[in-house]
Amino acid sequence: MIASWARLRAIALLGIACALSLGAAAQSPSPHTHQHGFHGAAEWARVFDDPKRDEWQKPHQVIESLALESGAVIADIGAGTGYFSSRFARMLPGGRIYAVDTEPDMVKYLAGRAQREGLKNLRPLQADPADPRLPETVDLVIFVDVYHHVESREAYLRRLRESLRPAGRVAVIDFRIDAPIGPPPSGRIPPQRVKDEFRRAGYALQREHEFLPYQYFLIFEPVKP
Repeated sequence: MIASWARLRAIALLGIACALSLGAAAQSPSPHTHQHGFHGAAEWARVFDDPKRDEWQKPHQVIESLALESGAVIADIGAGTGYFSSRFARMLPGGRIYAVDTEPDMVKYLAGRAQREGLKNLRPLQADPADPRLPETVDLVIFVDVYHHVESREAYLRRLRESLRPAGRVAVIDFRIDAPIGPPPSGRIPPQRVKDEFRRAGYALQREHEFLPYQYFLIFEPVKP
């Protein structure tokens, strides 16, 4: 079992925020960050949804590059405060977006955000670290800065195949080993390892985007029997 994805992502983003504010390469977060309790999602939203993140995360370009149908069903795994989920919901008003997280406070925050922002197609979902518990099959599953926190990844990916529609895809965005920001290098996974894990779990690489400055962006599809 893993710690809450939201908490782990927050730790990484705090390191990024510190690095950007200092104009230096990211360092591992300070000891008190590791011990910080994850309560008060609204406070953490200032980290997750910092407008400065848009400069390197390029969320709209990411979503546009996925070329989704207007009625697509999407699962944002480890959604946090809804940085990507809310954008999917706005850009695809005819779709359904499941904002999946293991942290109850995050799920509660997501529900409040959907109500405040009138995002009727954004559906928060409480997940288990080993199972996203999706209520229906989806067109896209996306992991942003969270794949490296998932344990037993190959088993997780095999289970995930059951939640994909016939033309469903899985996208992974995570920090490159040599990126000057992000979690400590020891906590990162090189893209080739991600490709190997997906291959062993029964997927093929469909596309690899290279427009993100600090992250790799891989898209996979299940191999047909």
